[in-house]
Amino acid sequence: MSSASKTILTILITGATAGIGRVTALHLARQGHHVIASGRKRAELAKLKSEASGLNLDTLELDVTSATSIVAAVATADALTAGRGIDVLVNNAGFGVLGPTSEIGDAEMRRQYETNVFGLMNVTRAFIPQMRARGSGRIINVSSLGGRITLPYFGVYNSTKYAIESLSDALRYELRPFGIAVSLIEPGVIRTNFEATAVAKLGELTETPYSAALAKYEAMSKLADRFASEPIVIAKAIARAVNARRPSARYVAPFSQHFALLLNAIMPTFVWDWAMRKLGFLSPKHLGVERAVQPATPVVARPESRAAAN
Repeated sequence: MSSASKTILTILITGATAGIGRVTALHLARQGHHVIASGRKRAELAKLKSEASGLNLDTLELDVTSATSIVAAVATADALTAGRGIDVLVNNAGFGVLGPTSEIGDAEMRRQYETNVFGLMNVTRAFIPQMRARGSGRIINVSSLGGRITLPYFGVYNSTKYAIESLSDALRYELRPFGIAVSLIEPGVIRTNFEATAVAKLGELTETPYSAALAKYEAMSKLADRFASEPIVIAKAIARAVNARRPSARYVAPFSQHFALLLNAIMPTFVWDWAMRKLGFLSPKHLGVERAVQPATPVVARPESRAAAN
């Protein structure tokens, strides 16, 4: 599947109405591939179709958390490919709500897992049979650098990405005998509405012990956005995974994010923990507590000597 071969592939992308998914759909279509861009927002799909005028791009409504919607998407993809099915599935749909891990409620936590993990797996299961029967196919899962490094306030979201990393590794082993390749895309900080939407939720957590620290973190994150990369960086990484003859297991993008992984690997845990607490303003001063609560040290009674006992 090298780019030189000019093989036209049919690629279905989930979460293609905005951000990375939208930019990737247009990028792959401009490379000559047949793209099926999917998402939940009908109006945004219509805008994408209009923007892709002249390109081989179709759209379909797909809610990855709905079994009925997934079945309908498979049927539509079959109709668009004369029954052959798609060549490549790009699982991009996902979202995150940030906040102290202990303060995110059960319903919000489940909602993230329903989309980011169960939705991804349900869509993948739906398209695997045709790939397996054909003896070829490619699955590309959009994870995150946060699937390998946990950041303060990203605990729940990062945990969904850790799950995707593990599931993708297992799928890569298990699907290889059937000619199906599985790759992970691991974006760093990307300039999309994801961060703004996720961070905006922090302002709602005013009645927690973390409120003072969260206010500082929210202000800092807005300044940090200037260092974010554009979505096209990730679109190009996905295109490499699509077009490669032998795709890699992982694509970290932008490449500079390898430095963060290196630091995480070589730093002693207590140093990394200190850096993460600094990043999240997680000090007694910022949290408004007099001192950090230290774990209690058990007191072990020393046995008295025989002489003392006498």
